[in-house]
Amino acid sequence: MGRLKVPNTYVIIFAALLMCCVATWLVPGADPQTWQLFSAMFDGFSRQADIIAFVLIIGGAFWVLNSTKAMDEGITKFIISIRKLERYAIVRKLGTGNIIITLIMLMFGLFGALFGMSEETIAFVAVVIPLAKSLGYDEITGVCMVYLAAHVGFAGAMLNPFTVGIAQGMSDLPLFSGIEYRIVCWLILMAIAIAFTLWYANRIHKPVETDASTIAETTVTERKGSGIRAWICYVILTGVMVAFSALYASDCTITLGQSKIAAPWLLWVVTGLFAIISIAALRSSTSMFILNLLMFTIIYLIVGAMGYGWYLPEICALFMAMAIAIGFSADYSADVIATEFVAGAKDIFSAALIIGFAAGIVVILENGNVIGIMLSSIAEVLANVGEAVSLGFMYLIETFINLFIPSASAKATATIPIFAELSDMIGVSRQSTVLAFQFGDGFTNMITPCSGVLMAVLSVAKIPYVKWVKWVWKFILFLVIFGFVLLLPTIFLDLPGF
Repeated sequence: MGRLKVPNTYVIIFAALLMCCVATWLVPGADPQTWQLFSAMFDGFSRQADIIAFVLIIGGAFWVLNSTKAMDEGITKFIISIRKLERYAIVRKLGTGNIIITLIMLMFGLFGALFGMSEETIAFVAVVIPLAKSLGYDEITGVCMVYLAAHVGFAGAMLNPFTVGIAQGMSDLPLFSGIEYRIVCWLILMAIAIAFTLWYANRIHKPVETDASTIAETTVTERKGSGIRAWICYVILTGVMVAFSALYASDCTITLGQSKIAAPWLLWVVTGLFAIISIAALRSSTSMFILNLLMFTIIYLIVGAMGYGWYLPEICALFMAMAIAIGFSADYSADVIATEFVAGAKDIFSAALIIGFAAGIVVILENGNVIGIMLSSIAEVLANVGEAVSLGFMYLIETFINLFIPSASAKATATIPIFAELSDMIGVSRQSTVLAFQFGDGFTNMITPCSGVLMAVLSVAKIPYVKWVKWVWKFILFLVIFGFVLLLPTIFLDLPGF
């Protein structure tokens, strides 16, 4: 059985736009829309210009990072280091394979939760599958270690800018608020994913004679020590961070739910850690320093969002600076940095287009007065069914839509403005609605044939789509059901940020 034939995402969105136009003629009290079908696309781009710019800049920045192969080298070094621990009895008792699977899944789960790793998993699957085989496992285990872990982390994310960031922005919520319960959700979901993978891996495991040399084919050529430009970058960045701390450290107030904690010392601590840890990274290799830059970019993102109320402009500036610093450290010329950045923006440009077009759906519904009528009708239906059923209804809609439009940003643009207002009308927290969007977006990404990332990963792993579906569907169904269970505390408990 070949790949299922599914319409192009743009076709689906245009069909939705057309149906919304038709609805304005059929819904009593609506304002009929005609040529506005096309003008709504422009209006959608205008409304979401900040989100579109954000997506393009993030895509460009991570393309520069990936082009240096620093991530590949870091993961390979990690794998080799773990394999060398086999000489210890406790490691052999726990099982080297179990330890490696757990640590790699935690790492990729964290990547998915912090910066929305998705497309990048395609390359890493090719790196990790040979390792899985050398340990006596199969291709599915390798895919789980990277792809499944990253996407479960993506679903239960704390700081994912493509889900949490965009959805909270559209819901008028403080950026990354409610992080405390999201951390709990991430830990639970990752524990489930790891337990499931270990259960499967140990069922199909075939003992093999291995040593560290068996994964030599996955190693990346490493140049010991760092070039002069990486050291120059370190000096410049340390100076900038010291100046930034001197100017703004006293203004830092960390917001955790309803609590506010003055932390004038925080920036100085981060600057000191950067100065110390960077030296160790530079002494190792340029790639390790680049990974160090990524780590401190994420740290600054957290500090900025929670301590200074940063949003899209500041985060974009942060990742632009990261891209330039990484390119400079990697001995890229200005032209090469620009070329790689534009390549990354081009790669994600389709997602940016989808955001604009999807926003047009909301424009049509608003201009045609359909949203008001629709919200009133749905609220009337849900008024007497309880908050749990109402939230579950929104969660199921997000889950269903994701089977056809896996793009998180596109779904957020189309559904969050509607559901945010609906949640107000039926007494459900907007934060709960955002969490329902996260879960609805994340879980079925791992099974829908509309996901280009999934199909690419399966192609790299040489796993037929039908075989993958037969293997994973029960796990996905469990995640979808359990996701609703995790939503319930946001209604019945007094959680920070909810």
